[in-house]
Amino acid sequence: DEGGFAPPIKSPTEALDLISKAIEENVYSDQVKLAIDAAASEFYTGTQYKIEPDKILNSDKLINYYKDLIKKYPIVSLEDPFDQDDFSAYKELRKQVKIQIVGDDLLVTNKSRIEHAIKDKLCNCLLLKVNQIGTLTEAMQAFNLATKAKWNTMVSHRSGETEDTFISDLSVALGCGQIKLGAPCRGERTTKINRLLKIEEELGNKARYAKF
Repeated sequence: DEGGFAPPIKSPTEALDLISKAIEENVYSDQVKLAIDAAASEFYTGTQYKIEPDKILNSDKLINYYKDLIKKYPIVSLEDPFDQDDFSAYKELRKQVKIQIVGDDLLVTNKSRIEHAIKDKLCNCLLLKVNQIGTLTEAMQAFNLATKAKWNTMVSHRSGETEDTFISDLSVALGCGQIKLGAPCRGERTTKINRLLKIEEELGNKARYAKF
């Protein structure tokens, strides 16, 4: 529903193998790393995680599964690896891996959930969605909490996105260095990428003018 490429594959590793092969064949291995949005609440059964039709894991086994993926592939960021309320699993994974753990469903850009995640060390990156929390003021409060905790912040689009480019400007203004825009194949995605390119051009011109 967001324009992503969804071939008929049977497992997460098959997807990662295809992506890794594409990166290698196009000689981008030194420039491209992988970030996964597991969206684990979508395959959580209430007690376990059904990651494949015949593969169901509890939280501990899923942690080991993620660790194996991180060892095998150049994964630098993992979003929503568990159900939004599986706090103990988040805490344990956070102890065992060094990569970025992003909270989306876990945090929902909500101040009280962010404070809980900071206190219990559940993740180390906020997925910032302005139209999820409802106002720019609340979004900035969430960003300030994350920054104070020395977390990273990733500004993000949402499902049902429009062609409004505000989040591109916001990501640059906050200096967070990360933005999630989706597959570059439809207008509501490419318009934000184009806005980032325009901002880069404008900032480059200002830098050149400042030298004279």
